[in-house]
Amino acid sequence: MGTRIGVIPLWDQEKDSVWMLPGYMQGLEEAGAVPMILHLTDSETVLEQMISIFDGFLFTGGQDVNPKLYGHKKNEHCGEICDMRDKMETYIFREAVLNQNKPALGICRGIQFINALLGGTLHQDIPTEFPSAIIHSQKPPYDVPAHNVRILPNTPLHKLAGKESIEVNSSHHQGINIIAKGLEVMAVADDGLVEAVYMPEHPHVWAVQWHPEYSLKDAMSKKIFSHFVN
Repeated sequence: MGTRIGVIPLWDQEKDSVWMLPGYMQGLEEAGAVPMILHLTDSETVLEQMISIFDGFLFTGGQDVNPKLYGHKKNEHCGEICDMRDKMETYIFREAVLNQNKPALGICRGIQFINALLGGTLHQDIPTEFPSAIIHSQKPPYDVPAHNVRILPNTPLHKLAGKESIEVNSSHHQGINIIAKGLEVMAVADDGLVEAVYMPEHPHVWAVQWHPEYSLKDAMSKKIFSHFVN
């Protein structure tokens, strides 16, 4: 069997159901992995079994991270939250990644969650807390680039990309404010907002703010999924 990747499920509050964007699964499959959508749960017994089964974990997009995770109160501009996801991801990240050194890739909410869990903070709403001329929340179609990202030299992403900047799509209203001590920035938007990070102590942990799952025909998106799976 190929590399088994556990994919954090998306949650539809209105329909009270789990769902998934096919791009996450397709991107992993094309990179040679066997992706599987996880059950949404905070049962440590179940989560321990999940962790033992999978080789790595994809932390997907979705609802806003509960600000209490980074010591803040939820303000009026913070969107819908999913406490079950916060609990599930906290357990998986701490046990699978920090304790067992399994690889992880965070996308959109994923980069925000990882930063918050490791002690960083977030902008609960970019338009009101970090005004910018850059479009961070574009309208469909999402496979069209929205803005430039500057890749920092001497970072793993720079080595993978082989260039100093890329064009990315963008669909988020929250973002990293104070970077967690355990993370290093790999890329920033032209307005300074953090767009990619990694963990030097766990170098197989990467996270990006944009959405490679929406732009699988893009060479850089393919490289990100392939790097994670490999």
